[in-house]
Amino acid sequence: MQSVDRAVTVLELLARNGEVGITEIAGELGVHKSTASRLVSVLESRGLVEQLGERGKYAIGFGIVRLAGAATERLDLSRIGQSYCDSLATELGETVNIAIRDYDVAINISQARGTASVTAHNWVGQRTPLHATSSGKVLLANAPRDDQDRILARKLEQYTEKTVIGARQQRKDFDLIVQDGYATSYEEFEIGLNAAAVAVYDHEGNVVASLSASGPTYRFTRKRVREAVGFMREAAADLSAQLGFLPSVPGE
Repeated sequence: MQSVDRAVTVLELLARNGEVGITEIAGELGVHKSTASRLVSVLESRGLVEQLGERGKYAIGFGIVRLAGAATERLDLSRIGQSYCDSLATELGETVNIAIRDYDVAINISQARGTASVTAHNWVGQRTPLHATSSGKVLLANAPRDDQDRILARKLEQYTEKTVIGARQQRKDFDLIVQDGYATSYEEFEIGLNAAAVAVYDHEGNVVASLSASGPTYRFTRKRVREAVGFMREAAADLSAQLGFLPSVPGE
């Protein structure tokens, strides 16, 4: 924890002063110059700080810009996506969420509850499994192959008797999800809960989020889920366009 605290202190010092030398950094941390130098070297290797010329002072690196950009993108997606959640929840009468992948889990960043919703559960900020939820399946199916391999190599948790935990079946499902552009979860995460999710794309054509709808099995039936997917695709297409996505035109 001490190393983390020192690293943050260095970044704050550079952000405050612009350019700082090892001597000043060591003085701020209250450590020997060799200790400060090693710490700065680690930050430099990750692109978080950079040296201004040979044996010069240090400044904030572009790695910070990358991290800040990721945070800004998440905030923008949550802000822009909320109106789509609201309108879709009104259209379907069910709970609608937007989720993003955070390493090995899905995190819900926006939510709206429809008029027919019977639960007051707030999913915003909640982490849910990638393999057992419709949102997670969309995100995992479109994740890099290395990430998929790493996650599927583990023993997947079986939340209900309907949770698919076999890697081979998951792989088959991935192909269908990418092909169809949506995923479903019929009581795989919670008994009595069905859900469907569609992909949301960014300006580079990457899947950056999933837009999902969920409801009780007695009302959000398989037939109703299939009907809802059409509305969800329209909403996701509009949201993707807001993020700068331009779908390719056949023949181009």
